[in-house]
Amino acid sequence: MDENKPSFNYQFFQQEPPKPKNRYWLHLLLFVITLITTTLSGAEWMTGRSFFYGKELLGLSNFWAGLYFSLPFLGILTAHEFGHYFTAKYYKINVSLPFYIPMWVGFLASLSIGTMGAFIQIREQLKSTKQIFDVGIAGPLAGFVFAILLLWYGFTHLPPIEYIFQIHPEYKQFGFRYADYAYKNNPFGAIGLGTNLIFEFFKTYVVEDPKLIPHAYEMAHYPFLFAGYLALFFTALNLIPIGQLDGGHILYGLIGAKKHKITSLVLFVIFIFYAGLGTFQPSEVTLETAWYVLPYIAFLFFVFYKVFPNKLTVSIVALSIFVGQIIFGFLFPTIQGYSGWLVFGFILGNFLGITHPPVAHEHTLDWKRKVLGWLALIIFILCFSPEPFIVR
Repeated sequence: MDENKPSFNYQFFQQEPPKPKNRYWLHLLLFVITLITTTLSGAEWMTGRSFFYGKELLGLSNFWAGLYFSLPFLGILTAHEFGHYFTAKYYKINVSLPFYIPMWVGFLASLSIGTMGAFIQIREQLKSTKQIFDVGIAGPLAGFVFAILLLWYGFTHLPPIEYIFQIHPEYKQFGFRYADYAYKNNPFGAIGLGTNLIFEFFKTYVVEDPKLIPHAYEMAHYPFLFAGYLALFFTALNLIPIGQLDGGHILYGLIGAKKHKITSLVLFVIFIFYAGLGTFQPSEVTLETAWYVLPYIAFLFFVFYKVFPNKLTVSIVALSIFVGQIIFGFLFPTIQGYSGWLVFGFILGNFLGITHPPVAHEHTLDWKRKVLGWLALIIFILCFSPEPFIVR
């Protein structure tokens, strides 16, 4: 070999591509816009009025009042995302700051909560079961703690009954028993909040005067309660132990890849089965109703379209769930599912996925993480609302 010949520098070609940099201005801009949109939405929910439509339009003073909703709600959302972020940073994982997603449609005379949430972008594959578990569980636990503190304050500082009378003067004639009369003649067009075990605990054991507890259709007018309820709803949504949701990461760490694949599939089938209960009563399934029964079966087919590789299997599963729902409806006619979960099930099955990719280093978690993991799944049960939003 000619010693005078220059050696070839292979290191230049072996260098890793530059890591994406955080665009701080973009994260800050999205946060500010989302703060504005959630404040607008909070003002609309609190007053039952709009900034653009109706006889009495909202003004600047109402906008500032909307901060009573937006600040605690975004605070909990931020705690959730930074729980993921700081844990990922602890493991020196390349991760972005939270991206907030603003969404306000008040100018269309429609209600929204001002945001579609937030997310962080993990820019490299997590390498171990411990990393998957720790990053997955940190967000929901952080958000849950702040949600409990907010709800504790909200339920121990309920305003006097005159507060709801300012929003609905027509209720004043009924006093504390307004719920017994106000919805009898006009039950349609109202949106109420469901309930969960956490809410029932606060209503039963924390509130000093039960008469001050607002009706489900009026709960959204109370910004601390509304923000806290939404925080519990999103916590439960993230903790569903399926696929690559936070709950799926936790379950993966607890039981491993092989068991997770089967368990996630079974839970997804049960989830869709429950969601569609009551969509059709047995008496409604006739030849004359095939024009709207068949589209529902087709919808079930597309829910499972990417779940099973064999399309015959997909068809059998969709038909089996439909028949099972009809039989269940015949045996237990009072039990109803929630159609909103069907929409989420479609997104989960077709976009988010119900399987979990394996990690390079799979190992058994220590007992402390196992306890924490099962605690997180208990939190899911406590936060989960079978019917999160009641529309009449």
